[in-house]
Amino acid sequence: MQKLQFKKEINASAQKVYETMLGLKNKATYEYWTATFNPTSTYEGSWNKGNKILFVGIDENGKKGGMVSEIAEHKPANFISIRHYGFLDGDTEVTTGEQVEKWTGGHENYSFQENNGITTVTVEMDTIDEYLDYFNNTYPKALDKLKEISEQ
Repeated sequence: MQKLQFKKEINASAQKVYETMLGLKNKATYEYWTATFNPTSTYEGSWNKGNKILFVGIDENGKKGGMVSEIAEHKPANFISIRHYGFLDGDTEVTTGEQVEKWTGGHENYSFQENNGITTVTVEMDTIDEYLDYFNNTYPKALDKLKEISEQ
């Protein structure tokens, strides 16, 4: 697995960026920036530490898919760690097998560092080689959308 890192400075408080990124006050803010990955992107579950959360979307054939994950750590407006441990195939959660083993131990971490009203969001994530180009091209665009909606 490869570790990727993306950073974006946003002219808003860490609290506002955190709430916007996770869709805590309005899930539509999460869906807005993650639409860069999939126009139907959303989540099911909660961001509380230890909870299961599903990151879902509908593919071009109308089939539900996504990641089965756990919130490994949650320090409000400071740090979130998501551990991905499976994927969705329609309504079926797949948590074993070769496809899952490629991602075993993978995390996606969000850090929020505020300085003089400007928040630096840092995303650190593990990915497999076949997704490197996708995330390197797509994540910066998603963070641009997060910046846009957080600064409103």
